Amino acid sequence: MKGQPGEIVKPRTEMADRYSEVMGVNKSDIQNGRLYSFIDQWLGTPYRFGGLDKDGVDCSGFTFLLEQQVYGITIPRMTSKQITVIKRKYEEDLKEGDLVFFDFDGKQFSHVGVYLQNGYVVHASSRRGVIIIRLRDPSMYKYFSRAGSIMMDSADVSVGK
Repeated sequence: MKGQPGEIVKPRTEMADRYSEVMGVNKSDIQNGRLYSFIDQWLGTPYRFGGLDKDGVDCSGFTFLLEQQVYGITIPRMTSKQITVIKRKYEEDLKEGDLVFFDFDGKQFSHVGVYLQNGYVVHASSRRGVIIIRLRDPSMYKYFSRAGSIMMDSADVSVGK
């Protein structure tokens, strides 16, 4: 991945083409090459509870790694703690890199993903591994519970180190 965490690096043309098509946005809207390069490397990685590598990753581990490697922000490793570092936002105000939480199996904030654009989220699905889905996908949206941006004063920001 080019650049330092937190730095916006222009994506390669073929990457901008691919993700603009996936999310139904203009190619010019795909600007964070580090983000889409990271996603590209992880797509299809199987789900493994407690996992933090390409052999398997869980939802909070994927979110933890993405925020650290793409944005240079260290957030807690566990979903139950990640919820504590966000400033709540309405769905229509979400920006790329914001966290989205879901309540599965009747447990509050038991799953997390990262908002992309145009209603799309990347997350580590327990059934399908790392995938991009629509937030309003009926199978997921009924579990959607909260979303927001990471509060910089409650996260460890190590940009440029």
